Amino acid sequence: MSSKGAILIIDDEQEIRESLEDLLQMEGYEADSAATAEEGLRKLETRPYGLVLLDVNLPDRSGLEVLKAIKRDGSDAAVIMITAYDSSQTAFQASKEGADSYVTKPWDNEKLLLEVRNLLDRSRLRAENAQLRRALKRYGLPNIVGKSEAIQKVLDLITQVAPSRATVLITGESGTGKELVAKTIHASSPRADRPFVPVNTGSMPVDLLESTLFGHVKGAFTSAIATKRGLFEVADQGTIFFDEIGTIGLETQAKLLRVIQEREFMRLGGTETIKVDVRILAATNADLRKLVQEGRFREDLYYRLNVISLTLPPLRERREDIPYLLEHFLEKYGRENKREGLRFSPEALKLLMDYHWPGNVRELENAVERAVVLASGPVLGPELLPEQISQNGSRAVTASLEDMSGRSLFEITEAYERRVILDALARSNWSQTEAAERLKIPLSTLNQKIKRLRINAKRQR
Repeated sequence: MSSKGAILIIDDEQEIRESLEDLLQMEGYEADSAATAEEGLRKLETRPYGLVLLDVNLPDRSGLEVLKAIKRDGSDAAVIMITAYDSSQTAFQASKEGADSYVTKPWDNEKLLLEVRNLLDRSRLRAENAQLRRALKRYGLPNIVGKSEAIQKVLDLITQVAPSRATVLITGESGTGKELVAKTIHASSPRADRPFVPVNTGSMPVDLLESTLFGHVKGAFTSAIATKRGLFEVADQGTIFFDEIGTIGLETQAKLLRVIQEREFMRLGGTETIKVDVRILAATNADLRKLVQEGRFREDLYYRLNVISLTLPPLRERREDIPYLLEHFLEKYGRENKREGLRFSPEALKLLMDYHWPGNVRELENAVERAVVLASGPVLGPELLPEQISQNGSRAVTASLEDMSGRSLFEITEAYERRVILDALARSNWSQTEAAERLKIPLSTLNQKIKRLRINAKRQR
């Protein structure tokens, strides 16, 4: 079985080191140990660790000094401080210096293992997100987060089309990040140091839209008291991005088509032809082909815009990206609100993973920002999530019970209990210790239920 992660134990008591090594290795972790601060820091230089279990009192340096050194060196490792005394002052100081958790001797093995697993998951996500950001930065794609196959295809296509001047039509549901992709294409192109000009076409009346796009001369209409440049002129040598292109009227579509074909236009009320070099990117959450069939969108303009088609998947079709997005937004809004080091509780994380996200990434980002702003401690629980997310779990329970109509109360209860236990085991990588902690029951009780319900708890181990 492959290792679940590498952990370094820094403690001067041999019995403690050996006890922790045995406990962690039995759970599938690689465990190294050091008896002094200097030995521990040397080991941290030789290989990456996901987690450090660090004693507060060491013979050569204090554990808090070692913690500062670990954080100063930019390590991605999470740190759990260990002490023989339950001191709130020490815990506060450790948290201030960047410790992720704090335990006192003697500790509860099951609780310690659960904390180790949660922090290793966070540490792994931080490291993978940092690696992903470094890789994306090389291609000029620093803001797109995800490792799913669907999002990787999007990133590959962006890297292919960005260097060209080809028109790109970006499609996808509301909230999937169409403008972010447009900005990324521009930032990755030879036009990156020239203007990126977004236009929200859905919110403007025809006259105002045309004046905004093409400009006007003095006296072109009642309020035209001076000649004004349009956005096409502002975007010259750069990129113009049309958001919700499907809402543009047919008359304006004809003028837009001329700009794409001839790369020239006239200001409203003017007679002078103005030439521009502008790359056009467009986005829509509507089916433009259907609009063409209905006569509401010009077919020739559709084909001019759809030189390259880039479709963004909804979040529900790339759920494996949710942990990376959560970590990304926790870092972003934690930094903005001076609340760094926050994390979601297992219960909140389950709700976030199970939710269907009709508003896609934008809705997820809003949920994280809300939780960060309202948080009173380092752990963000279900009570900080929007109502439609926090109540999603109870609706799922109701739906599952409706599927069991006609069965006895005992059968329904037993079937549902079996589902809950199987779900907890699956989410705990089939570790019964972790599953018991998730379910908030003693391990012995879980073992009894597994036997009574005849659950195969060794599956997928």
